[in-house]
Amino acid sequence: MSHSLPAADPVAEVALTGDLARPVRLTVRDLLAWPQRRVQVSFECATSGVQRHRFAGPLLHDVLSDAGPAFDPTRRKDRLRFLIAVTGADGHRTVLSWAEIDPDFGRASVLLAASIDDTPLDGAGPQLVLPQDRCGARHVSGISAIRVDGGYGAWM
Repeated sequence: MSHSLPAADPVAEVALTGDLARPVRLTVRDLLAWPQRRVQVSFECATSGVQRHRFAGPLLHDVLSDAGPAFDPTRRKDRLRFLIAVTGADGHRTVLSWAEIDPDFGRASVLLAASIDDTPLDGAGPQLVLPQDRCGARHVSGISAIRVDGGYGAWM
């Protein structure tokens, strides 16, 4: 008679890719290794009104900096040309600029939340949280990928 263990809950991963020295796949548990910020956020949702939640997780800037963005050290403002594309498991996408999250420029405290309302997001994956946004449209649940891109072509 064989006894099988119950299947473990799946653990979501987020792939950090693009112009990075150290692309990596991270879980919510991995994100807990960074200093955690805790924020209370209220934002307007077009479909369900005002939402209020407590989030905890590391700053997006800290996590991406650790992955080694390919900034050209000989160009003083090179980091300002980098974009950050965030994709959720449901296909929702948003784009931020590096300047928004850089402490020398916008200093936005954008989180990769590892928990919502004290509930870990291990199975669902981290959430992108922009506490300064009035509208929740750039909030991305269940992040599956974050791409750092400094090499897009000129648009003209």
